[in-house]
Order: sequence, then C-alpha cells, then structure tokens
Amino acid sequence: MTKRYRVLIADKNPRIRDFLKREFITAGYIVRLVESGDQLLKILCARVPMDLLIIDPDFPDTDFSVLTKRLQEHVPHLPVVLHTLDTDMKTAPLPLNLAQWVEKNGCSVEDLKKTVAGMLAIRQRTLHNAGVDREGHPLPQS
Repeated sequence: MTKRYRVLIADKNPRIRDFLKREFITAGYIVRLVESGDQLLKILCARVPMDLLIIDPDFPDTDFSVLTKRLQEHVPHLPVVLHTLDTDMKTAPLPLNLAQWVEKNGCSVEDLKKTVAGMLAIRQRTLHNAGVDREGHPLPQS
C-alpha cells in the first residue's frame, strides 16, 4: 500500500486553513494545520514528520525571516509552497532552496494542488535515487 503524503498547512486565516484542509483531504493527503508562526516553530523543533509545507508567510507573531531560518536549520530538505497574496514575493528570490510560490486567489487551489503534487513527485524521486524512504531510512534491497 502506498503511504499517503503528509501536508502541513500554516495560515493565520481559519477559513483558508479549513478550505485547504478539505481540498487536500479529499485529494488523499493527510493534513495537519497550524495557525501561527509560533505553532509552526514548535512543530519544526519537535521534528513532526511531514512531506511538504504550505505556508502563507504573513504571520503577525513571527517574522518570516525567522521562520525561513528555522526551516533551513530543522528541515532543510522539506519542500515548501509559499501560498500568499503578496505578489512581490513572485519576483523576489525565494528564501528557501526547495520553495515554490503560488498566488492566493479564488482559483488558486487547483494551481496549488498541481504544485504540491509536482513537488512531492520530485521529492519522491530524489529520495528513491538516494536509496532512502521519506523518513531517511535505507530502502530495502531487492
């Protein structure tokens, strides 16, 4: 049986969090939600297993530069999707080496799901080529 991907959604807006949760659960993902930068930092420090992070970096309680630093320290290989209204981020260099930007708008959920699926496929191939599973354990020899 194929393991389902674990997606962490970090957004201060409860309506957005709940909407994305419904969409991604319906698409077969395991979803965990956080509503603040502080909650996200706690999960990162606890090394909670996840396959991808969707984040709107506009948290009032935590500066995004602090979040990116902690992401690089604790989960440097975690794919990150920046899901934001801030269109300036589209042209700025992405602060994370495994990040993609998706504009938050009324139609963006399909773009977001395509981006997530593509990033997870790349991650899966990379892990397989490295001979490890998504937890970093060696794959069984065939």
